Amino acid sequence: MKIRNIILYFVGCLALCSCGDMFEPAEENNRPEEAMYEESKYAHGLLIYAYECLPYYRTSNTDVATDDATTNLISGNGIDAYYHIATGAWSPDLDPLSMWNTCKQGIQHANLFLAKVDTVKWALSAPSKQQMFIDRLKGEAYGLRALFYYHLLQAHGGYADDGILYGVPLLTEPENGSSDFNQPRATFAQCIQQIFTDCNNAIALLPLNYKDVSTESEIPEKYRRLGAQITGFNLVFGDKARNLISAKVAEAIKAQAALLAASPAFREQSGVSSEEAAIYCANVLEHIGGLDGMDMTGSTWYKNTKQIDGAVEMAEILWRADRSKDADQEARNYPPTLDGKGRVNPSQNLVDAFPMRSGRPITDPNSGYDPQNPYANRDPRLDDDILYNGTTFRRTVIITGTYPNEDDKGLKTLDNINDNIEKGSTRTGYYLKKLLRNDVSPLSSSLITQQHIYPRIRYTEIFLAYAEAANDAWGPKADPKGIGYTAYDVIKKIRQRAGLGKDFMGMDLPEGDSYLEECAADQTKMTDLIRNERRIELCFENKRFWDLRRWLLPLNEPVRGMQIDCYSNGDIKYTVIPVVDERKFDNSFQCYGPIPKSEVLKWSNLKQNRGWEIY
Repeated sequence: MKIRNIILYFVGCLALCSCGDMFEPAEENNRPEEAMYEESKYAHGLLIYAYECLPYYRTSNTDVATDDATTNLISGNGIDAYYHIATGAWSPDLDPLSMWNTCKQGIQHANLFLAKVDTVKWALSAPSKQQMFIDRLKGEAYGLRALFYYHLLQAHGGYADDGILYGVPLLTEPENGSSDFNQPRATFAQCIQQIFTDCNNAIALLPLNYKDVSTESEIPEKYRRLGAQITGFNLVFGDKARNLISAKVAEAIKAQAALLAASPAFREQSGVSSEEAAIYCANVLEHIGGLDGMDMTGSTWYKNTKQIDGAVEMAEILWRADRSKDADQEARNYPPTLDGKGRVNPSQNLVDAFPMRSGRPITDPNSGYDPQNPYANRDPRLDDDILYNGTTFRRTVIITGTYPNEDDKGLKTLDNINDNIEKGSTRTGYYLKKLLRNDVSPLSSSLITQQHIYPRIRYTEIFLAYAEAANDAWGPKADPKGIGYTAYDVIKKIRQRAGLGKDFMGMDLPEGDSYLEECAADQTKMTDLIRNERRIELCFENKRFWDLRRWLLPLNEPVRGMQIDCYSNGDIKYTVIPVVDERKFDNSFQCYGPIPKSEVLKWSNLKQNRGWEIY
């Protein structure tokens, strides 16, 4: 499906609708609403615009507002917006995390489309095609509306001064000039139930996956009764519709929303239990055979370049954006020695979260961790995700110590660590490696671009969501619903996939993953382990910011770094920098984001989340 072509078509339609004010009288240029009933592309444009409002990032943005990373873009007009709010500037009128306008626009487009979809002529003949188009497009609109409400709740749900947990105004009909815009916020529980209803409607109308069929028996009976044939069915539900909202995607959105609602920050008044969230996650995973369907290369999906270049569907990716051939992520995050700007600087906090190869955390006295050889025998995912001092990347040794590399672009001393930021130096002693292709050249004089994909939902995320909810509901090893696997089983397989409990040859260590077994005997320890695995597996994928808040964990942990000094005899000394950046969040209320100040000032019925009224 050529989304951009349809968007251009719709933009043209809108332009024709709005020319009257500029060229008088030109009344014939005003497109009446009735035009959409005869012109399916005009009507479809509403849905395409809803897709354009999808609130997903293509770069690692929000991580620099957490304890996982900071940035070297810290001053002047170009200061990173997420860094800015993390260091004390977050307010209801300065909120780069706001989903209010974008998602409300998406909901309006979806509502407009749902109000008209049944009356549009989607096919000039063939009643089966007409019904298939209505079902698919209506299902997409329901799924999109559910997704927008999920992101609104994540960003703006919270407690007001009256002690009630609110969501956002709940709108299921399109607004127009005569609408009452002064709408109160629905409760969080009401919004969650609307998300579930919309997801269920989408699931009932959409196929699990979009794929061409080769026999009429593969066509659902309800369409065969209308005379549907293979060609017509493939036109509507075939391969060309891939990456649109499907039943599988709607199930995943429902699972994500349930996990949010069952989290510590919302569970008291959300009406959703961890047991429900676990079951919804299991429903998604059932379609890939449960635990047996876990992609054993899922942790490094971004390295599967043959599949990415060939546009091959990847077992790890549940839903993604269209491919893009660029060098944007590399230009932003390559170290300066590789002609990048080194923007995202992973923290020592995150590096410390990676356990030893044995699976034990580095704080465990039995782990064997050596502070003066800090990267030895560590979790293999550390090498996959982070460039640390001495790493070889693109045939270049990356130096992040105070001693210079050939371009003198390493860290400076503790006292003037920020001296070289304008050149793209790291502020923490680390550069980002995850998500970057090593066959890209971001330098404009020798630019080499490559295909990239941008996952919206990964199966590993759903596996981790299941583990979190199942452990919370039933404990590490219980399976009272007969799902077939437990929280423990999921974490064990993820850690085995990463290579924990094994030596460099892939052979089991004598003690195996004994730390996992210790955690499996203690629900609280298992909770901490699951959260740490989620932190590692999903790092730099814009999850950490939201996870900290829904877990009610401290937001103001200082970002730490690593200073590396080299002496004249060749010895290298590692010294942890205790504070590279302070995080100036207020834990008492900032786990819940604000309602935009402009909206609260305009509409008297719109309650602000408590704590934000003083801004």
